[in-house]
Amino acid sequence: MLKIVPDPPISDSPHHLEDTLTQATEYVLCALSVGHHAVASLPRSPATIMTLAVVHEMEAVRTLLESAIAQVQLRGRQPVHTLH
Repeated sequence: MLKIVPDPPISDSPHHLEDTLTQATEYVLCALSVGHHAVASLPRSPATIMTLAVVHEMEAVRTLLESAIAQVQLRGRQPVHTLH
């Protein structure tokens, strides 16, 4: 089968990486919201403890993603050194 639309070009631009990291952060925030809601609506049970563990891990992922976004933003703003 022939492909009608070609794949988009792959770019090493930090802006694309920043966009990807931002989108991943938004997904993590949604997952955290669902996790917090699940904990609030579950009676105290082993499932609640597991859900809290998942929420804790997602918070760690969110912290890592926010750190990665900050690093990408700093790399994009590095000053250009001249010989003057």
